[in-house]
Amino acid sequence: MAFSDFKTIAQTQKKYNIRYYEKDFIEYIDLKPFDFFINEFNFSDKNIDIFSSEASRCENAIYPILRKVYKSFVDEYALWSHKSITYDAKLTGTPDYLFSTKSELGKTVLGLPFVVVVEAKQNNFSEGWGQCLAELVALQKINETEKSPVYGVVTDGETWQFWKLISNLFTKNRSRIVINDLDKIFGAIGFLLSQK
Repeated sequence: MAFSDFKTIAQTQKKYNIRYYEKDFIEYIDLKPFDFFINEFNFSDKNIDIFSSEASRCENAIYPILRKVYKSFVDEYALWSHKSITYDAKLTGTPDYLFSTKSELGKTVLGLPFVVVVEAKQNNFSEGWGQCLAELVALQKINETEKSPVYGVVTDGETWQFWKLISNLFTKNRSRIVINDLDKIFGAIGFLLSQK
């Protein structure tokens, strides 16, 4: 079984006995994109159909945002694109993006992962969250701690949704953020990275 075999939150909940809760837990830190980034993003949005395919969303919207936020945390963390992780035969696969602690062994070795970002395939957020929750369970087990939070983001590039898993409690941040509010997207991702 792979992460992508988990099709709904309920399926993953039942498999791993996880409770579901909704509460706004995101606090937006003051981390704003620079004018250069905004100009580049607006240029792409105006001249390229950046939401036409999954690959285009990842290349033109999701990854540039993650990379720009990451630059503020580069001394502490690593950003991974399509890095395979495996806990066991059921919890295995390749998250779209991961943030982890930096490994003492260098940039080629995955540290302790604590944020996963999943691109909602064909805008299917329900399936994205089933997969993301399975990935968060794997992160807990790889990190060998259930008491420290791990965070998930599911996005189609336009809408960004945030969740956290602590022990067996999966909390959905009630508020969603849309792409035209880049300050909030940056602040929310920055908040997750500032929690470790």
